[in-house]
Amino acid sequence: MKCLCLIVFLAFVITHSYNDLEVEAASSDGFVSRKGVQFILNGEPFYANGFNAYWLMYEATDPNTRYKVTHALENAAGQGLTIARTWGFRDGGYRALQTNLGSYDEQTFQGLDFSIAEAKRVGIKMIIAFVNNFPDFGGKKQYVAWAKDKGQAVTSEDDFYTNAFLKQAYMNHVKTVLNRVNTFTKVAYKDEPTIMAWELMNEPQCRADTSGKTLTAWISEMASYVKSLDSKHLLSTGSEGFYGQSTPQRMTSLNPVAANIVGSDFIANHNIDAIDFASVHSYPDTWFPKLDEKSLLDYLRKNLAGHIEDAQNVLKKPLILGEFGKPSDAPGYTQAQRDAVFTTAFDIIYVSAQKGGAAAGALFWHLISDDMNNFRDAYSISLSEKSSTINIIGQQSRKMNLIGGKGKPGRKNKI
Repeated sequence: MKCLCLIVFLAFVITHSYNDLEVEAASSDGFVSRKGVQFILNGEPFYANGFNAYWLMYEATDPNTRYKVTHALENAAGQGLTIARTWGFRDGGYRALQTNLGSYDEQTFQGLDFSIAEAKRVGIKMIIAFVNNFPDFGGKKQYVAWAKDKGQAVTSEDDFYTNAFLKQAYMNHVKTVLNRVNTFTKVAYKDEPTIMAWELMNEPQCRADTSGKTLTAWISEMASYVKSLDSKHLLSTGSEGFYGQSTPQRMTSLNPVAANIVGSDFIANHNIDAIDFASVHSYPDTWFPKLDEKSLLDYLRKNLAGHIEDAQNVLKKPLILGEFGKPSDAPGYTQAQRDAVFTTAFDIIYVSAQKGGAAAGALFWHLISDDMNNFRDAYSISLSEKSSTINIIGQQSRKMNLIGGKGKPGRKNKI
């Protein structure tokens, strides 16, 4: 009996706790690269069927809740999902990563270390954003507040894009993250193949300049800076994909009206050499709250097809649907409505991918683990709960993996 207890204890420690145990870097599938409109991994096409889990670092900061990260990533790998998108920031506030400009909390950084190490263990790649456009978890607003504390004459959150002090503060954060050596794998983030890509910002906007020129200039400058420090990883914008003045016809046909004032420009923002792939997010329920379900699905089809077409023919780069979902608090919501949204998005992406087109995958918003009521909301999905939506997610993963490297004979998902 004592022997059995010891075995159970050791299994728990190895699987669920890195607090007192250092692990060597696991064997890696290598870096994801780009060839034309496709992602490549080990010489084969790679497709990014995955999920958002912005909370990974937060929950992993506390060793007692790291099991939530483990369970979520293991469940995702079990469904054949290949990408986790998460935050590489938490600026100020509770469990902050950056507690003040240039000052970092080691325990929180170890939470991100753990998340990357666990993704590596189960064979999931990661996309990590450097900062938020919105005040959630700090964002531009916190940077501007810090700049004011340092005597900078800033008045708007959008000074983030033009003020020299703020631009340097952002670059300092990028450099800190890229040079971070993971305490579990002993690999610097900039050398870690588990990380597929960086995003400059989550959903960048600049309402101070609706022409889009300010945001495009910032993206160009910061993308070049990131690449000067890290040439191994892919890079994207984190954009919602709203069209701008470079394509006025697309603004009219595909943008929500409110998006025309956010200073974004899908084509100009991504038509930059240092940006490797295009990003688009889709939330028709939020943008068009008065439309019926059929009209919402029609818009989803039209919007996604338009972005894929432009990624293919204009940008000549891969495209990822970086966020999408169906809120359960929408009027008259049914599970069938969520299923229809997922099926519609997945089908459009699969048709393109099967032909070797620009659509490289979709990341649903958002995955949670069991016992995570603090992050449960109208969009959250737990893969351990049986539902028709989860079956659709698994089916898409299998289909995408079959046309990518993971579908080749002899390849198995690691878990």
